[in-house]
This record gives sequence, structure tokens and C-alpha cells, in this order.
Amino acid sequence: MIALAAVAVFLGASLQSATGFGFALIAAPILFAVFGAQEAVTAGVLLGVTINLQTLATERRMPRVLGGELLALVAWSLPGLALGALALRELSERLLSALVALVVLGGLALRLRARRARATGALARTRRWSAPLAGVSTGALSTSTALSGPPIVLHLLARDVTPEQLRDTLAAIFVALAVLSAPALLISGTFEVPDAIVALLFAGCLGQLLGRRLFTRLTGKGHDNVVLAVLAIAALIALATSAI
Repeated sequence: MIALAAVAVFLGASLQSATGFGFALIAAPILFAVFGAQEAVTAGVLLGVTINLQTLATERRMPRVLGGELLALVAWSLPGLALGALALRELSERLLSALVALVVLGGLALRLRARRARATGALARTRRWSAPLAGVSTGALSTSTALSGPPIVLHLLARDVTPEQLRDTLAAIFVALAVLSAPALLISGTFEVPDAIVALLFAGCLGQLLGRRLFTRLTGKGHDNVVLAVLAIAALIALATSAI
């Protein structure tokens, strides 16, 4: 089972590095099934810092982070982080696993919506409540399920950002969320590091190296197709593991 978790982390890190998001979509359902909710979320926090810092600091380029979006989304995530940590402590693992499945399906619907919008040349406009809603829900999902990506991806896609801006801005947000999530988990008594964390970190670092090579080869359309295909697979995995 540890080997299965390491493979899931490797694949998730590769997807995250290649497309900007998706690590938790692949890894979280497996980590929940192997380690349980609290260890899975803690592992997600530690892996999130490691993998995304690799993206921002080790690729010998200037990251293209949208600073205004980063500050707004991280600020709005703060109340959500506390709510998510409370949910992790109080809710059952089966219910949290079901929530993981729903979030993965939401990520798939998110991408399909963006794909249709681009095909018609009419991307959805962002509303005033878009950043607050995305930030709060992202914070809550970060500390309850380790799946923080879908709300902020939806928000940024509506801004019509480039693949480079999406990838780097998400990486910076995920690092900030992971750093902020650790104290919330410690205070709530839900910070539990799995014994296999070293193996998981190693798998994550290898996956990031593979993903960065894939990112340089993906065109705009190819980028979308890869993300859509992997999200569909992740949705099936999440449904299967939530039913166990």
C-alpha cells in the first residue's frame, strides 16, 4: 500500500508540474485510503510545499506569478483554513473521502466549462465575489481534504491567464496555503506525519522533474487535453476509493 501511495504521489506531482494543478486530484484519494484523513492531509501539506517550491525556485527562470491574485486569494483563505481544520477533526473519514470525490468531480466539471467557453470565444467574467468565494473554499478544502485546487483554478481560468501564469501563480498559492495550513492543523490536533513521508517526498520530487519536461512540450490545446484526461481518471479513482 505504501508503494501505491508513492506511485500516486509521483503521478500527481508530474501532473502538477506539467499543468499547474492536479497533485491532490490524483494523490489525495489514494493517500486517504492508505493513511486515513489526518495523515493524508498532513502529507499533502508537506508535499505541497516541496513540489511547488521546486517549480518556483529550481527551474532557472523568472516565475510569472500574478501578485494581486496571490495576495487576494491567500488572504481570503485564512478563515477557510480554520473551518477546514475543524471539519477534519469532527467529521468521519468516510464523509471526508466522499467530499474528496465530489471535489475531484468538481475539478472535472470546471475544466469542461473552461474548454467550452474557450471554444465559443467567451470566457466567463470574474465577479466581485469570485476571489472571496474561491479563497474561503480553497482554505477549507486545503485543511480538510488537501484538495485546494479547483476553486482557485476556476477563478484564474476566468481571468484568461496563460499556462505559465496559471502554473506559477498556483504554485505560489499552494506554497502559501501549505505554510498556513500547518499551524491550523497543529492547533486543532490533527497534524500527523505518516511514517512513509520520506518515500513520499522522494516520489514527489521525481514527479516534479518529469512534469517540468512535459510542460515545455505542451501546446495550449495539448495542455487542456492532458488535464482533461487526467481529471477524468482522477474522478473515477476518487469515486472508487470513497465507496470502500
